Amino acid sequence: MKKALLVSAVVCVLGAGGFAFAAGLATKTVNIRSTGFNPQNVTVVGGDTVQWKNLDTVNHQVVANNGAFASPVIRPSGTYAKRMDTPGTFNYHDSLKPSLKGTVKVTGAAPSISTGVTPPITIAGSTVSISGAISPAAVGDTVVIYAQPYPQVSFIEIARVQTTTNGLYGFTHTPSILTAYKAEWKGKTSAVVTTAVAPALTLTKVGSWFVTSAKAAKSFSGRWVYVQRLNQFGQWVSLRKVYLNRQSTQRFKLTLRPGISRIRIYLTTNQAGAGYVFNSSRVLTVRR
Repeated sequence: MKKALLVSAVVCVLGAGGFAFAAGLATKTVNIRSTGFNPQNVTVVGGDTVQWKNLDTVNHQVVANNGAFASPVIRPSGTYAKRMDTPGTFNYHDSLKPSLKGTVKVTGAAPSISTGVTPPITIAGSTVSISGAISPAAVGDTVVIYAQPYPQVSFIEIARVQTTTNGLYGFTHTPSILTAYKAEWKGKTSAVVTTAVAPALTLTKVGSWFVTSAKAAKSFSGRWVYVQRLNQFGQWVSLRKVYLNRQSTQRFKLTLRPGISRIRIYLTTNQAGAGYVFNSSRVLTVRR
């Protein structure tokens, strides 16, 4: 199952925390169909808005390859709009159907400082890379990097770095929850980029017991996960729910068919909670 970003919490953060911009000067619409984005490539002027409309019968999600934007899950007949302020070429894809790809080209005068974050979705405890460049290029200039973790309403300084060859800069950070980033240089501010965080899930087998856990910067006590098995058609089928204890862990037993079973743990968006995205554990192969 492909990753998708948190819907309700992300929308709330976008509205309250300054993660998105106001409506642009003009709007171009990209229709999402089962066969792809139409038009696949669009060109807008800085400040314009691109709106994606889902004309398909299934959910889709628009995610920029460099983390510049990411929609919530767009349901059939739903829309997602993003004001494009930063000039450049932004390749994006559908995280629920990665074969669907598109490009937004934003024209206009280049900003003095650019920034991006990779990956746009990370696992709790993992690092992300914030990088960009200043223009005109210079070596040894100071760039200040800021972070805004959910649900904070303001940015805090997390690093001061020096530019290198071609005006490039970079910094690694370990976000504990959905976090927005921006960079400043000589009074100029970059666009805001975000990275989502998924709880780290584990699944092991100890004797006749299965043991699972969920880890992030919060407790998952009382939350539940699905235990899923991969069927013969390549689909994940939920076998049961398991409620996590005060240590965000739990052990349980399963009655499996004779032969080989592939089992995983799946945590939904709602159970992950505000500021997190859903995730699945590694697949455990069981023979009986």
